[in-house]
Amino acid sequence: MGALAAGTALATALWVLGGWWLLLLPVGWGITLHGMRNLRMMIFHQCAHRNMYRRRTPDTVIGRAAAALLVIQNFERYCREHVADHHAVHHMTLRDPTVQAFLISLGLAPGMTRDEMWRRVLGKVFSPLFHLRFAVARARSFWTASAPVEKVTAGLLYGGVLGATVATGTWAAFLVVWCVPLIPLFQMSNILRLCVKHTFPSREAEVRKGREYFAGLTNAIFIGEAAPAGGGAGAWCRWSVRMLFLHAPTRYLVLTGDTVVHDFHHRYPSSREWHDYLFARQRDLETGHRGWPGYEHVWGLVPAINRVFDSLAAADPDEYNATRLASVSKRELFAAFDD
Repeated sequence: MGALAAGTALATALWVLGGWWLLLLPVGWGITLHGMRNLRMMIFHQCAHRNMYRRRTPDTVIGRAAAALLVIQNFERYCREHVADHHAVHHMTLRDPTVQAFLISLGLAPGMTRDEMWRRVLGKVFSPLFHLRFAVARARSFWTASAPVEKVTAGLLYGGVLGATVATGTWAAFLVVWCVPLIPLFQMSNILRLCVKHTFPSREAEVRKGREYFAGLTNAIFIGEAAPAGGGAGAWCRWSVRMLFLHAPTRYLVLTGDTVVHDFHHRYPSSREWHDYLFARQRDLETGHRGWPGYEHVWGLVPAINRVFDSLAAADPDEYNATRLASVSKRELFAAFDD
């Protein structure tokens, strides 16, 4: 919440100052987005697993408040679908919200080439119409079957803010400072995050159960690249630029929270060490990973996305046929992504 408050305060100050200061707005947006994504990926997610305080009442209160603030899927429904359909036996099947997002929301399918998938995803990342549909889906996903307290919280929060903007005539400030990171930037981050979550099982995989199988559907993503072994100042300069302007923003804006070691979470979804995820995974690796197969990792966001796209390209087209979704799931066909 600190980053969210700091980013909003900075963007507001820059807006008030105006002039050339507006060129620094992306810095405020970035800090705000980082706070929003951490709230969604860490706090909201761990509350859904009852891991935040490991007590139902405070975890539910925090989860509902986060859903109202970010306008994402209501907490109770997310808990049910995430635990029942994304974890356990339905993981990476047609019932999994992650699979549904790939097939319906992104329009990807087995048999497509990696390049076709990249073009389609990037087209949606920069499509105003897609972001409008996504925003509407988020609002519906929040409002449908949400608890009365969630509706009241959202109403008081956004009703108060909108009332203040009407009274003070600060609509432009509200839209620029809050809505830009909340809607298009949040959704861009969401899309790219979705594309690295899990690989699709091979059509040759005969056994679809057990630790070996489920561990193979998730890998870590290490942010960065090897330092140059030689090449002089030019090579070091290129490496530094890529680390600073490619890998650092990837970690800060897209692969936030425990995303980079999501494989540890799927092995131990109720781990008390969720707040220490990076080191918890390393300790588990060094101590023999307790009956699980070895860990796998990929370096960098783009190679991680390529790995997922390649797995979908080679997946069974009959198993991942979008026309079969209505027979196995009652979720909306364009629901807010479960990321």
